[in-house]
Amino acid sequence: MFIESFYTEKDSRILISKQQASNFAKQIADDFNPIHDPDNKSFCVPGDLLFSLILNKYGLSQKMSFSFSGMIGDNVPLHFPPADEDGFSITDDNDKHYLDVEHSGDISEDTEMISEFTKNYVAFSGTNFPDLIVPLMEQYKVMINPDRPLIVYDNMSIELDTINIQNPTLEFVGTSLTVQGKKAIALLEFAIKSNGEIIGKGLKKLMLRGLREYDQEKVDTMVEYYKERKISLAP
Repeated sequence: MFIESFYTEKDSRILISKQQASNFAKQIADDFNPIHDPDNKSFCVPGDLLFSLILNKYGLSQKMSFSFSGMIGDNVPLHFPPADEDGFSITDDNDKHYLDVEHSGDISEDTEMISEFTKNYVAFSGTNFPDLIVPLMEQYKVMINPDRPLIVYDNMSIELDTINIQNPTLEFVGTSLTVQGKKAIALLEFAIKSNGEIIGKGLKKLMLRGLREYDQEKVDTMVEYYKERKISLAP
């Protein structure tokens, strides 16, 4: 599966280096957020890489929920425990939780389908900024701090009618934003298709921090900076 070059396994633990995380963000997720750069002081592993590792190791269940509770730094030894009936948690040697997973229903271990499903989800997820988040900010007249932009991956869930999926694709459905002072919750909805037919749905939840009044000029500058990074750093 394509995910194998983006982590290392040692002593029954999963380790992700800064470079592996950065490569995944830029090569697979089309995500050029500076927080995934190896030399960034606030570096963290992309949540979508963890999601990909979960599906690779545990398969795709009809219902799954992924709740992120901590940012992973460079080469943190991660424990991927045996899956129980309801769910499991990804922790480090100090039992710090980074991801809690709930699952139910039938499970597919079709590696080819899961690989395609994962790539499609990660590609969708990588377009969240600026494609989906910026229009939301404009609509609600708020914006993140352009000097220290912070959008946190909080939760994602999927629900499938069947795990017998062929040629999986994802299709954007809609967005909403709930503003709570200097914070906001963004919900991104998507449909899951098999051979073009809708067979499931998904919901991604993002937390926006450091909100302030919307300023079109500053937003344009922020988006332009992101696009320039993408051009200069693209593999």
